[in-house]
Amino acid sequence: MNIVLLGPPGAGKGTQGERVAQRLGIPKLATGDVLRAAVREGTEQGLKAKGYMERGDLVPDAVILGIMKEALARPEAAKGVVLDGVVRTVPQAEGLERVLGDLGRRLDAVLMFDVDEDELVRRLSSRTVCEACQTPYTGREPGASCEKCGGRLVRRKDDEPEAVRNRMRAYREQTAPVIDWYQRKAAAGGNAPRFIRIDAEGPIDEVTERVMRQLKEQA
Repeated sequence: MNIVLLGPPGAGKGTQGERVAQRLGIPKLATGDVLRAAVREGTEQGLKAKGYMERGDLVPDAVILGIMKEALARPEAAKGVVLDGVVRTVPQAEGLERVLGDLGRRLDAVLMFDVDEDELVRRLSSRTVCEACQTPYTGREPGASCEKCGGRLVRRKDDEPEAVRNRMRAYREQTAPVIDWYQRKAAAGGNAPRFIRIDAEGPIDEVTERVMRQLKEQA
């Protein structure tokens, strides 16, 4: 089963993606991880990406998709993958569709993690990090001591409440078209991927069970 994860920052995509991948017995691929691995291993597409990165340029979609194609073609991904952060725009969604088609596969489901904006602000603004060793914490106030090294905990500027709301606005503007694109494809039926909205609020275990139940019910 090939699955794409969508959702705003703080919705828990990374955590749930790991759990869903483990339950399904398939790998989870995140763009950043796959990109770094390709560069480290010196693959054809990885070397192309390295050139852009060394110049300080953004790696173009075509190269990112080439790297994803290399990863998807590996034996461990033959039964499917959970893709986290791979699709953020319509061109990327169209590109992924072509890549999977070239491999004789298709996207089976798109999981959209829904969380109320006030809850997202609460979650993200409750994160702190040790100023010294960068150990992350949730629910620990700025100024507290790091349990690992005794350093002072600070809140990153992009986790301040107003900064979080700005990120939410940017997320909506960027991803609204791709969400609409997947919804329209799902409504058209045929071999289109299922578009599944997940209530991502509540305990982590409960959210995981909701995801698995939805995947089973809509299989």
